[in-house]
Amino acid sequence: MELKLGVVESMFADIIWENEPITSGHLTKLCEEQLHWKRTTTYTVLRKLCDRGIFQNQKGVVSSILTKQEFYAIQGDGIIEKGFEGSLPAFLAAFTKRNSLTKKEIREIRQFIDSMEDDDDVSDV
Repeated sequence: MELKLGVVESMFADIIWENEPITSGHLTKLCEEQLHWKRTTTYTVLRKLCDRGIFQNQKGVVSSILTKQEFYAIQGDGIIEKGFEGSLPAFLAAFTKRNSLTKKEIREIRQFIDSMEDDDDVSDV
């Protein structure tokens, strides 16, 4: 299953995520207004993204199988795996060299890590 979106597909996906659940008829109207697409284009792209397991169209109602956050988390996993040999610390080091974290972000990350350490499911691998 290919879980990537091109620029235009990403814009289309955002329309669905922002309006779901949405009837396919309303979706075609929004795509005509925002993307200048014909109805057939909307249905073609929708079918492709449904085939990829990102969205579903059941009885004319379109909704997501993956939330926007879940989709981009999967994308992040791929980036970390390919670009940083699966090392989250290596990714964070590279990220923070280019983007400084605010004190609030550092505090939120610490709180998240602390909550993960309190969780029995954390492995020591």
